Amino acid sequence: MSFQLVIAEKPSVARSIAAVIGATEKQNGYWQGGGYLVSWCIGHLVSFAEAGQYDEKYCKWRYEDLPILPQPWQFIVPDEKKQQFEVLCALLNRSDVDSVTAATDAGREGELIFRFVYQMAGCTKPVKRLWISSMEDAAIREGFANLRPDSDYDALYQSALCRAKADWLVGINATRLFSVLYHKTLTVGRVQTPTLKMLVDRDAKILRFQKEKYYTVGIHSGNLKADSGRIADAETANSLKEKCTGTTTVCTSVKREKKTEQPPKLYDLTTLQREANRLFGFTAKQTLDYAQQLYEKKLLTYPRTDIQYLTEDMGQTVQHLVSDLLRLLPIAQGLALTPDVGRVLNSKKVSDHHAILPTAEFVKQGFTGLAESECKLMNLVCSKLLCAVAAPNEYETVTAVFSCAGNEFTAKGKTVLVPGWKEIDQRFRSTLKADGEEETETLNTLPELTEGQSFRVTSTVSEHFTSPPKAYTEDTLLSAMERAGAEDMPEEAERKGMGTPATRAAILEKLVQMGFVQRKGKQLVPTKDGINLAVVLPESLTSPALTAEWENRLTEIAKGKADPDEFMAEIEAQVRQLVKTYSCISADKQNLFQSERVIIGKCPRCSENVYEGKKNFYCGNRGCQFVMWKNDRFFEQRKKAFTPKIAAALLENGKAKVKGLYSEKTGKTYDATVLLADTGGKYVNYRVERKE
Repeated sequence: MSFQLVIAEKPSVARSIAAVIGATEKQNGYWQGGGYLVSWCIGHLVSFAEAGQYDEKYCKWRYEDLPILPQPWQFIVPDEKKQQFEVLCALLNRSDVDSVTAATDAGREGELIFRFVYQMAGCTKPVKRLWISSMEDAAIREGFANLRPDSDYDALYQSALCRAKADWLVGINATRLFSVLYHKTLTVGRVQTPTLKMLVDRDAKILRFQKEKYYTVGIHSGNLKADSGRIADAETANSLKEKCTGTTTVCTSVKREKKTEQPPKLYDLTTLQREANRLFGFTAKQTLDYAQQLYEKKLLTYPRTDIQYLTEDMGQTVQHLVSDLLRLLPIAQGLALTPDVGRVLNSKKVSDHHAILPTAEFVKQGFTGLAESECKLMNLVCSKLLCAVAAPNEYETVTAVFSCAGNEFTAKGKTVLVPGWKEIDQRFRSTLKADGEEETETLNTLPELTEGQSFRVTSTVSEHFTSPPKAYTEDTLLSAMERAGAEDMPEEAERKGMGTPATRAAILEKLVQMGFVQRKGKQLVPTKDGINLAVVLPESLTSPALTAEWENRLTEIAKGKADPDEFMAEIEAQVRQLVKTYSCISADKQNLFQSERVIIGKCPRCSENVYEGKKNFYCGNRGCQFVMWKNDRFFEQRKKAFTPKIAAALLENGKAKVKGLYSEKTGKTYDATVLLADTGGKYVNYRVERKE
């Protein structure tokens, strides 16, 4: 008997596929049954080798060894993943396996994960590709009925390979180059560095901003209020107010306009991440993680998509889905909705994956058993689908202009004619607790007005200030990353911005983790090191437009419209040029990233400053041996952290009051005064003077 081997990206996905195709017998590292063997990778099982594997000299970071340009590229299997790789290797080379199905995630990275394993195992058996957008049983069955030759995805693999190699080359060489120059580990990345630059540029604009005061004069009659334009000084504003008060104003024009606001598009990953950040404060990574969990639970379609449309053959499915959601969702109770499904269908705009949708499985299960975060995300996706197929929102705007004391005043009003999709949106938003900072739209309804109408008015002056640009939140930064470089791209370019929907979340997390960016509430703000890094790097590494251009080229490679070798040659040339240009920097710049030392107090031996180090508090005078270790046995035995506060008190007074010291004898804690007993030797001693 011969078998078809199916390789998924994760164990949970393999389990779902195995259950559908009848491979129900659990083996060591795979499932078996029905003529199938189903196994899995654990994310990236095979990676590019570390630089040190090419040559031992690369284990040290030295300028003279740069650039590092592997030829040929070498691969490794990390130790913690070797066991599963050996399982796959054995399965791929089994004599009773006659064909292989690549069932890793249907996207650029999934293709790379599968091909690396297949190639490293030395397999040459024919490969088919499973390409699905949902983990539902029906979608898996349909996918297996329509397997395609994996060679159809060769261009996608080339694009993934170019992306991975370019990231490695720029990351390794630029990181080593600038770390060696500045004597500090400075991680540089193809996408993360331009993202950092966007944050630093915005921060600089906020810092440079100087607020300006201005005034407006308002005229009032009953519930009618009209405002002047900006007035620069208080004197002019007060003078106008005096002239208007108690006089008559005449309405000189009334302009009415009927307007239509079309329903929103369905979610792709970026718009889902942006709205979940704005409404719930989720980070981009949290949203992706929750969406991935829901996908693996078969409740949501494939989340890593950059498409906001569905294919035309999905019309019937969506019609049923909408009817079911109207029954299931509390916000849809009593809602009169005649869905216009055609609006969300456009096969020409769908490439690898369609927009994000709830599944038929979700309709069956509902919100039962879901975590609060998952419920929030499902509600978001469901209400977006209802909004997208609802009627447009129609309203009328009124702009009235008044003349008073030789000046013009304007009043604006808005009346809703057909609420359409906005009714669903408002119902959904009214269910939100205090998570978001969404402002509900206030409608200003003006009284009936006609030209030539006159009113007696009173008048007021109000003071205002110009506002600085806002710091980026994940919502606004994701939007900026998506649009980066758009104005420099030709019209027909498929604008991908910086990174892909699937990678942007990880990039933001990495910047925070490396200490270049910090979160302040919802805001993302660059740190001092982040600002310095963005300033010292050349434009070729920090330009969002350049990175967006790379992403566009990778998309062209995936479509078979650009040459991968040409792309890689350009990347290598850029790396060579970078190393050549930055051979040395001035001495003053070399100290740019040295952390400012924190002074704790004065040394009891030589009166020099004592500083806090990572593991100790040490005297700044190199000839002096004075040092207090943070892991000193005295404090460890008493289960007490040796904090800078305690150290400062000991240096200043020779003693410190310490709370919560642990007694090994009694097993209880006590408060006491600790004395610094320095005998001038190598080690400093401490003793408990008295219990408080």
